[in-house]
Amino acid sequence: MRISVVKYSIFFLVLVKFSPVFATRTFKENEPCKRVVLYYHDILFGGNDTANATSARATNGTGLGKFVLGMLVVFDDPITKDQHLHSTPVARAQGFYFYDMKTTYNAWFTYTLVFNSTEYKGTMNIMGADMMMEKTRDLSVVGGTGDFFMARGIATFQTDEVEGFKYFRLKMDIKLYECS
Repeated sequence: MRISVVKYSIFFLVLVKFSPVFATRTFKENEPCKRVVLYYHDILFGGNDTANATSARATNGTGLGKFVLGMLVVFDDPITKDQHLHSTPVARAQGFYFYDMKTTYNAWFTYTLVFNSTEYKGTMNIMGADMMMEKTRDLSVVGGTGDFFMARGIATFQTDEVEGFKYFRLKMDIKLYECS
């Protein structure tokens, strides 16, 4: 009886050691497996620009503080490889952001980059706080499909252009640390 317990214990340890279910992934923090730099363009609907608008307020600010706390914006924004709004989009950013502080401008983003270009196919999901007054901000890449299946990483935002509440452009430096 004791020999069979030992056999089963050894078998179980070998199974755990070599099973993909129990495998651990390692990555080096400073060495992404994929890196993509893209530009996010947002044109907020202002009442008379329906042809050009790519986003619209779903709710107005609450009036608490002077930083539009509570304003929710839904968007379908073009993503380009360069800073030019009229360049051929490589993806669309589809999702929403809302302003979530009453003492400064800060937004919380959640969106999917939908790729359909010759270079990439699939989606990439990004979410997190955009502390707009900071020079750079990191948001989490929390998954994806196609060329970005199960992707994990960081999307570093940097404000590239702002025109009041009508238009802004963000540079997104996306570094993936888990790639398929």
